[in-house]
Amino acid sequence: MYATGYSIRPLRSRREAPLRHIGRWSLVLLAVAALALGLSKVALGDTPPVVATVVVQPGDTLWAIAGARYPGDDVRVRIDEIERLNGLHGPVIDVGEVLQLPG
Repeated sequence: MYATGYSIRPLRSRREAPLRHIGRWSLVLLAVAALALGLSKVALGDTPPVVATVVVQPGDTLWAIAGARYPGDDVRVRIDEIERLNGLHGPVIDVGEVLQLPG
């Protein structure tokens, strides 16, 4: 009444293939590199470089400045970049104020 073919043997071989875990390690290294890149952008502020400055004239708005400086781009995105670069908390600008414009 013994079953044949059943024996105690290891489920894995004693000798593992040397490149068996290379996929896992490459994923771990890729995740670490992505995390390092993200943290470096946060640490550096991730602000676009300043290319030019403009002095606000009477009647100027951020919309007009962004539209004239970046034709063809989405003006809303450019206004957001100008606000972040200059530390503005809204679209209010004063005459004579010097604004830095991103590249």
